[in-house]
Amino acid sequence: MSKPNTPQASPPRALRWAVAGSVVIMIAAGGLFWYASKMAAAKRQHNHDEVVVNIHPGSCEPNALTVPAGRASFRIVNRSDRAVEWEILDGVLVVEERENIAPGLSQVINANLQPGDYAITCGLLSNPRGTLHVTPTAASDAAAKAKPSMVAFVGPLSEFRVYLASQSSALIKAVTALNQAIESGDLSQAQALYLPARSAYQHLAPAAQRLAELDNSINARADYFEKREQDPAFVGFHRLEFGLFQQRKLDDLAPVAQRLLSDVTTLKQQLLAQSLPPEQLVNIVVRNLNTLADVRAASGEEERYSHSDLNGFAANAQTAHKVVDLLRPMLSKSAADLLPKIDAALTDFDTTLDSFKIKDGYASYDSVSGAQRKQIADKAQALADALDGIDPALGLSGL
Repeated sequence: MSKPNTPQASPPRALRWAVAGSVVIMIAAGGLFWYASKMAAAKRQHNHDEVVVNIHPGSCEPNALTVPAGRASFRIVNRSDRAVEWEILDGVLVVEERENIAPGLSQVINANLQPGDYAITCGLLSNPRGTLHVTPTAASDAAAKAKPSMVAFVGPLSEFRVYLASQSSALIKAVTALNQAIESGDLSQAQALYLPARSAYQHLAPAAQRLAELDNSINARADYFEKREQDPAFVGFHRLEFGLFQQRKLDDLAPVAQRLLSDVTTLKQQLLAQSLPPEQLVNIVVRNLNTLADVRAASGEEERYSHSDLNGFAANAQTAHKVVDLLRPMLSKSAADLLPKIDAALTDFDTTLDSFKIKDGYASYDSVSGAQRKQIADKAQALADALDGIDPALGLSGL
């Protein structure tokens, strides 16, 4: 006898919710796939606009470039076996640069270029330089005609010149004392005097880094020379640092110290001889902080033998304070809402660095953890981003 038909039980509520959830997940996944596709397409378009430069062990490809005036992006691909840098130079002045590009990796340099001819460096300092030709555009012609009045910037630029003069004099005095300690054969005294001399240079670093040849002589690290520390062209602060803190001996350091004294004396002359356009006043500080955030804070390579990086970071911060204070009256009128953001970023960076203060200065950087280094880098980047809003607020962003 057959069983009577009975109505089928409806699916449990949990099962119905599971089916509905699966549908929602499928829809969301489709949406995410669509969004990712759009982002990938946008990235491909962005990359399409980048100028790709490959750095080989002894050359760059290409090493002659032509781009239109305005904002340009250069993707620098390191196809050599060591960290390298790439720079855009306007005569002796650095327009933009990217340091410490690791082997096998690439980095992007974004530059706002005016029409004209520039030189480009290529990896090691001994490699041949290339050329960059920037052609005028309707936008660059219009920007040139729309320049704001320079009268308002005369005061801040003049005061910054005074700042450079006083800091240069302090640097010459500190390097003179360091030179004398090395000549007298006093290793411990020379080690002690290296730190204030180096800190004095870091006050000037944002401006000094515009002077490519002189900055390379004073400040280049061993990585950028073919034979590294043993290369005869490796001189300046880091050659002294290597001898004082790594080798811990004064052999052959006297000629290096004498040359450094000559170079920093020349640095003062050139800093005061070179005019600083108003659009460069903030830009040089932003560039310095970007390098601090991108490279110096994480790697500790700037002062790899003495581990005195924090002293330099603090000096960089003091120069940032100086530039903001010089422009504060103008910003109070043109961008009052921007100032609190800048001041907060300055305070955050100062507070982070102050947490590493010890009795005689700052902690050795090899005692700073990876997480702490990242915090320093993040605060430096936040400050650079805040300062980057100044030029647009003052009508200088198109220059």
